[in-house]
Amino acid sequence: MTKVFIDGSSGTTGLRIRERLCMRKDIELITLAEAVRKDQEARREAFQKADIAFLCLPDAAAIEAAALAGDSGAVIIDTSTAHRTAAGWEYGLPELTGRREKIAGANRIANPGCHASGFIALVAPLVERGLLAKDVSLTCFSLTGYSGGGKNMIADYEDPQRNPLLKAPRQYALGQTHKHLKEMNVICGLENSPVFCPIVADFYSGMEVTVPLFKKDMKGTVKDICELYAAYYQGPLIRYKDAADEKGFLSAAAFSGRDDMEITVTGNEERILLVSRFDNLGKGASGAAIQNMNIVLGLPETTGLEI
Repeated sequence: MTKVFIDGSSGTTGLRIRERLCMRKDIELITLAEAVRKDQEARREAFQKADIAFLCLPDAAAIEAAALAGDSGAVIIDTSTAHRTAAGWEYGLPELTGRREKIAGANRIANPGCHASGFIALVAPLVERGLLAKDVSLTCFSLTGYSGGGKNMIADYEDPQRNPLLKAPRQYALGQTHKHLKEMNVICGLENSPVFCPIVADFYSGMEVTVPLFKKDMKGTVKDICELYAAYYQGPLIRYKDAADEKGFLSAAAFSGRDDMEITVTGNEERILLVSRFDNLGKGASGAAIQNMNIVLGLPETTGLEI
Protein backbone atom coordinates (compact mmCIF):
# COMPACT_ATOMS: atom_id res chain seq x y z
CA MET A 1 0.00 0.00 0.00
CA THR A 2 1.31 3.43 -0.96
CA LYS A 3 1.94 5.80 1.94
CA VAL A 4 1.07 9.43 1.24
CA PHE A 5 1.75 12.56 3.29
CA ILE A 6 0.00 15.86 2.51
CA ASP A 7 1.96 18.78 3.93
CA GLY A 8 -0.50 21.65 4.17
CA SER A 9 -3.72 19.69 4.05
CA SER A 10 -5.88 22.50 5.45
CA GLY A 11 -5.87 24.61 2.26
CA THR A 12 -8.29 24.23 -0.64
CA THR A 13 -6.03 22.02 -2.77
CA GLY A 14 -4.77 19.97 0.16
CA LEU A 15 -8.27 19.32 1.44
CA ARG A 16 -9.44 18.22 -2.00
CA ILE A 17 -6.49 15.84 -2.42
CA ARG A 18 -7.19 14.39 1.02
CA GLU A 19 -10.88 13.90 0.23
CA ARG A 20 -10.03 12.03 -2.96
CA LEU A 21 -7.34 9.83 -1.44
CA CYS A 22 -9.46 8.91 1.57
CA MET A 23 -11.76 7.05 -0.81
CA ARG A 24 -8.96 4.89 -2.25
CA LYS A 25 -8.13 1.44 -0.94
CA ASP A 26 -4.57 1.50 -2.30
CA ILE A 27 -3.50 4.59 -0.31
CA GLU A 28 -2.54 4.95 3.35
CA LEU A 29 -2.56 8.57 4.48
CA ILE A 30 0.06 9.71 6.97
CA THR A 31 -1.61 12.28 9.21
CA LEU A 32 -0.25 14.55 11.92
CA ALA A 33 -2.16 15.64 14.99
CA GLU A 34 -3.19 19.28 14.98
CA ALA A 35 -0.75 20.04 17.80
CA VAL A 36 2.27 18.97 15.68
CA ARG A 37 0.97 19.83 12.20
CA LYS A 38 3.59 22.58 11.84
CA ASP A 39 6.32 20.92 13.93
CA GLN A 40 9.43 20.45 11.79
CA GLU A 41 10.55 17.18 13.34
CA ALA A 42 7.10 15.63 13.05
CA ARG A 43 6.91 16.67 9.41
CA ARG A 44 10.43 15.38 8.74
CA GLU A 45 9.42 11.98 10.13
CA ALA A 46 6.30 11.99 7.95
CA PHE A 47 8.40 12.64 4.85
CA GLN A 48 10.69 9.76 5.84
CA LYS A 49 7.72 7.37 6.05
CA ALA A 50 6.03 8.52 2.85
CA ASP A 51 6.27 7.12 -0.66
CA ILE A 52 4.54 10.21 -2.06
CA ALA A 53 4.31 13.65 -0.46
CA PHE A 54 2.15 16.52 -1.67
CA LEU A 55 3.18 20.07 -0.80
CA CYS A 56 0.05 22.24 -0.54
CA LEU A 57 1.70 25.33 0.86
CA PRO A 58 2.54 28.95 0.00
CA ASP A 59 5.69 29.30 -2.11
CA ALA A 60 8.17 30.11 0.66
CA ALA A 61 6.82 27.32 2.86
CA ALA A 62 6.99 24.87 -0.06
CA ILE A 63 10.68 25.66 -0.57
CA GLU A 64 11.32 25.02 3.13
CA ALA A 65 9.29 21.80 3.01
CA ALA A 66 11.23 20.49 0.01
CA ALA A 67 14.45 21.08 1.92
CA LEU A 68 12.95 19.43 5.00
CA ALA A 69 12.08 16.34 2.94
CA GLY A 70 15.73 16.18 1.88
CA ASP A 71 16.78 12.72 0.74
CA SER A 72 13.82 10.99 2.38
CA GLY A 73 13.11 8.98 -0.77
CA ALA A 74 9.57 10.30 -1.04
CA VAL A 75 8.44 11.55 -4.44
CA ILE A 76 7.49 15.19 -3.88
CA ILE A 77 4.61 16.75 -5.81
CA ASP A 78 4.52 20.50 -5.17
CA THR A 79 1.26 22.31 -5.91
CA SER A 80 2.72 25.77 -5.27
CA THR A 81 4.37 28.10 -7.78
CA ALA A 82 7.78 27.68 -6.15
CA HIS A 83 9.38 24.98 -8.32
CA ARG A 84 7.55 25.10 -11.66
CA THR A 85 10.58 26.31 -13.58
CA ALA A 86 13.25 25.18 -11.11
CA ALA A 87 16.14 22.92 -12.07
CA GLY A 88 15.68 19.35 -10.91
CA TRP A 89 11.87 19.55 -10.95
CA GLU A 90 9.72 18.02 -13.67
CA TYR A 91 6.77 20.08 -14.86
CA GLY A 92 3.66 18.02 -14.23
CA LEU A 93 1.69 18.37 -17.47
CA PRO A 94 2.11 14.84 -18.85
CA GLU A 95 0.17 15.49 -22.06
CA LEU A 96 3.08 17.51 -23.47
CA THR A 97 5.57 15.67 -25.66
CA GLY A 98 7.98 13.52 -23.66
CA ARG A 99 6.82 14.67 -20.24
CA ARG A 100 4.80 11.62 -19.23
CA GLU A 101 7.93 9.45 -19.32
CA LYS A 102 9.94 12.02 -17.37
CA ILE A 103 7.22 12.33 -14.72
CA ALA A 104 7.11 8.55 -14.31
CA GLY A 105 10.78 8.52 -13.28
CA ALA A 106 10.91 11.83 -11.38
CA ASN A 107 11.20 12.32 -7.63
CA ARG A 108 10.43 16.05 -7.76
CA ILE A 109 7.32 17.13 -9.68
CA ALA A 110 5.91 20.66 -9.90
CA ASN A 111 2.16 20.73 -10.42
CA PRO A 112 1.11 23.30 -13.05
CA GLY A 113 -0.84 26.45 -12.23
CA CYS A 114 -4.52 26.49 -13.13
CA HIS A 115 -4.51 29.37 -15.64
CA ALA A 116 -1.15 28.16 -16.94
CA SER A 117 -2.48 24.65 -17.62
CA GLY A 118 -5.12 26.00 -19.98
CA PHE A 119 -2.74 28.38 -21.75
CA ILE A 120 0.09 25.89 -22.13
CA ALA A 121 -2.23 23.14 -23.40
CA LEU A 122 -3.33 25.53 -26.17
CA VAL A 123 -0.04 27.16 -27.08
CA ALA A 124 2.79 24.67 -26.43
CA PRO A 125 1.83 22.23 -29.23
CA LEU A 126 1.56 25.08 -31.75
CA VAL A 127 5.04 26.39 -30.88
CA GLU A 128 6.46 22.85 -30.80
CA ARG A 129 5.13 22.06 -34.29
CA GLY A 130 5.98 25.44 -35.80
CA LEU A 131 2.47 26.88 -36.23
CA LEU A 132 3.42 29.73 -33.88
CA ALA A 133 6.84 31.38 -33.75
CA LYS A 134 8.62 31.63 -30.42
CA ASP A 135 8.66 35.42 -30.67
CA VAL A 136 4.89 35.71 -31.24
CA SER A 137 3.00 38.28 -29.13
CA LEU A 138 -0.11 36.70 -27.63
CA THR A 139 -3.08 37.72 -25.51
CA CYS A 140 -4.83 35.43 -23.04
CA PHE A 141 -7.93 35.96 -20.95
CA SER A 142 -9.08 33.42 -18.41
CA LEU A 143 -12.36 33.09 -16.50
CA THR A 144 -12.22 31.27 -13.16
CA GLY A 145 -14.52 30.37 -10.32
CA TYR A 146 -13.85 31.97 -6.97
CA SER A 147 -12.55 28.77 -5.35
CA GLY A 148 -9.27 29.45 -7.14
CA GLY A 149 -8.62 32.24 -4.65
CA GLY A 150 -8.48 29.86 -1.69
CA LYS A 151 -10.26 29.84 1.65
CA ASN A 152 -10.33 33.63 2.13
CA MET A 153 -11.85 34.33 -1.27
CA ILE A 154 -14.36 31.50 -0.85
CA ALA A 155 -15.41 33.03 2.46
CA ASP A 156 -15.77 36.46 0.85
CA TYR A 157 -17.97 35.18 -1.97
CA GLU A 158 -20.12 33.00 0.27
CA ASP A 159 -20.64 35.66 2.96
CA PRO A 160 -24.36 36.61 3.06
CA GLN A 161 -23.27 40.21 3.72
CA ARG A 162 -20.73 40.27 0.94
CA ASN A 163 -19.73 43.32 -1.09
CA PRO A 164 -22.24 43.80 -3.96
CA LEU A 165 -19.32 44.20 -6.38
CA LEU A 166 -18.68 40.44 -6.07
CA LYS A 167 -21.87 39.79 -8.03
CA ALA A 168 -20.12 40.81 -11.25
CA PRO A 169 -16.92 39.39 -12.84
CA ARG A 170 -13.74 41.05 -11.58
CA GLN A 171 -10.48 41.32 -13.48
CA TYR A 172 -7.29 41.09 -11.41
CA ALA A 173 -3.48 40.91 -11.71
CA LEU A 174 -3.79 44.29 -13.42
CA GLY A 175 -0.05 44.99 -13.32
CA GLN A 176 0.72 42.10 -15.71
CA THR A 177 2.84 40.33 -13.08
CA HIS A 178 0.68 37.26 -12.44
CA LYS A 179 2.71 34.44 -10.92
CA HIS A 180 1.71 31.98 -13.68
CA LEU A 181 3.33 34.04 -16.44
CA LYS A 182 6.81 32.61 -15.92
CA GLU A 183 5.79 29.00 -16.42
CA MET A 184 3.58 29.98 -19.36
CA ASN A 185 6.65 31.45 -21.08
CA VAL A 186 9.19 28.80 -20.13
CA ILE A 187 7.12 25.69 -20.81
CA CYS A 188 5.80 27.02 -24.14
CA GLY A 189 9.24 28.28 -25.16
CA LEU A 190 7.95 31.81 -25.73
CA GLU A 191 10.23 34.81 -25.90
CA ASN A 192 7.48 37.30 -24.96
CA SER A 193 5.04 37.17 -22.08
CA PRO A 194 1.40 37.24 -23.19
CA VAL A 195 -0.91 40.07 -22.20
CA PHE A 196 -2.76 38.12 -19.51
CA CYS A 197 -6.23 39.05 -18.28
CA PRO A 198 -7.52 36.73 -15.53
CA ILE A 199 -11.10 37.27 -14.37
CA VAL A 200 -12.81 35.81 -11.29
CA ALA A 201 -16.60 35.49 -11.32
CA ASP A 202 -19.45 34.50 -9.04
CA PHE A 203 -19.38 30.72 -9.52
CA TYR A 204 -17.56 28.17 -7.35
CA SER A 205 -15.36 26.27 -9.77
CA GLY A 206 -14.55 25.97 -13.43
CA MET A 207 -12.18 27.68 -15.84
CA GLU A 208 -12.20 28.87 -19.43
CA VAL A 209 -8.92 30.01 -20.97
CA THR A 210 -8.97 31.78 -24.34
CA VAL A 211 -6.05 32.70 -26.60
CA PRO A 212 -7.09 34.86 -29.59
CA LEU A 213 -5.02 34.68 -32.80
CA PHE A 214 -4.86 36.64 -36.03
CA LYS A 215 -4.12 34.58 -39.11
CA LYS A 216 -1.13 36.82 -39.87
CA ASP A 217 0.52 35.62 -36.63
CA MET A 218 0.26 31.96 -37.63
CA LYS A 219 2.14 29.66 -39.94
CA GLY A 220 -0.78 27.60 -41.12
CA THR A 221 -4.56 27.50 -41.15
CA VAL A 222 -7.39 26.89 -38.72
CA LYS A 223 -7.64 23.38 -40.15
CA ASP A 224 -3.97 22.81 -39.32
CA ILE A 225 -4.58 23.80 -35.70
CA CYS A 226 -7.64 21.56 -35.36
CA GLU A 227 -5.84 18.58 -36.89
CA LEU A 228 -2.85 19.13 -34.64
CA TYR A 229 -4.95 19.25 -31.47
CA ALA A 230 -6.95 16.17 -32.52
CA ALA A 231 -3.74 14.18 -33.05
CA TYR A 232 -1.84 15.63 -30.07
CA TYR A 233 -4.53 15.15 -27.43
CA GLN A 234 -5.92 11.63 -27.44
CA GLY A 235 -7.05 11.65 -23.79
CA PRO A 236 -7.80 10.39 -21.34
CA LEU A 237 -7.68 13.78 -19.60
CA ILE A 238 -7.21 16.31 -22.40
CA ARG A 239 -9.29 16.01 -25.55
CA TYR A 240 -10.00 18.11 -28.63
CA LYS A 241 -13.64 18.63 -29.54
CA ASP A 242 -14.97 20.25 -32.67
CA ALA A 243 -17.90 22.67 -32.23
CA ALA A 244 -17.99 22.45 -28.44
CA ASP A 245 -20.33 25.39 -27.82
CA GLU A 246 -23.69 25.34 -26.03
CA LYS A 247 -25.99 26.96 -28.63
CA GLY A 248 -23.56 29.76 -29.33
CA PHE A 249 -22.16 30.07 -25.79
CA LEU A 250 -19.19 28.59 -23.93
CA SER A 251 -19.68 28.27 -20.17
CA ALA A 252 -16.67 28.46 -17.88
CA ALA A 253 -18.51 26.15 -15.46
CA ALA A 254 -19.07 23.32 -17.95
CA PHE A 255 -16.33 21.15 -16.42
CA SER A 256 -16.93 22.00 -12.76
CA GLY A 257 -16.38 18.91 -10.61
CA ARG A 258 -14.39 17.12 -13.30
CA ASP A 259 -10.70 16.34 -13.84
CA ASP A 260 -10.49 16.45 -17.61
CA MET A 261 -9.96 19.30 -20.07
CA GLU A 262 -11.64 20.05 -23.36
CA ILE A 263 -9.96 22.04 -26.11
CA THR A 264 -11.80 23.64 -29.01
CA VAL A 265 -11.19 26.17 -31.79
CA THR A 266 -13.75 28.82 -32.75
CA GLY A 267 -13.81 32.05 -34.73
CA ASN A 268 -13.10 32.20 -38.47
CA GLU A 269 -10.17 31.99 -40.86
CA GLU A 270 -8.91 35.48 -39.99
CA ARG A 271 -9.65 35.79 -36.26
CA ILE A 272 -9.32 32.60 -34.28
CA LEU A 273 -10.14 31.70 -30.68
CA LEU A 274 -8.33 28.83 -28.98
CA VAL A 275 -10.27 27.73 -25.89
CA SER A 276 -9.61 25.27 -23.08
CA ARG A 277 -12.21 24.45 -20.42
CA PHE A 278 -11.63 22.53 -17.20
CA ASP A 279 -12.04 22.81 -13.43
CA ASN A 280 -9.56 25.03 -11.63
CA LEU A 281 -9.72 22.58 -8.70
CA GLY A 282 -9.53 19.51 -10.96
CA LYS A 283 -7.16 19.47 -13.93
CA GLY A 284 -6.05 22.87 -12.65
CA ALA A 285 -5.00 21.64 -9.18
CA SER A 286 -5.82 18.51 -7.17
CA GLY A 287 -6.87 16.35 -10.11
CA ALA A 288 -3.61 17.09 -11.91
CA ALA A 289 -1.63 16.31 -8.75
CA ILE A 290 -3.30 12.91 -8.40
CA GLN A 291 -2.83 12.21 -12.11
CA ASN A 292 0.90 12.80 -11.63
CA MET A 293 0.93 10.52 -8.59
CA ASN A 294 -0.83 7.80 -10.60
CA ILE A 295 1.81 8.06 -13.32
CA VAL A 296 4.63 7.72 -10.77
CA LEU A 297 2.93 4.65 -9.30
CA GLY A 298 2.39 3.06 -12.72
CA LEU A 299 -1.40 3.18 -12.35
CA PRO A 300 -3.99 4.21 -14.94
CA GLU A 301 -3.91 8.01 -14.99
CA THR A 302 -7.63 8.32 -14.31
CA THR A 303 -7.56 6.29 -11.08
CA GLY A 304 -9.64 8.15 -8.51
CA LEU A 305 -10.50 10.95 -10.94
CA GLU A 306 -13.79 12.21 -12.35
CA ILE A 307 -14.06 12.44 -16.14
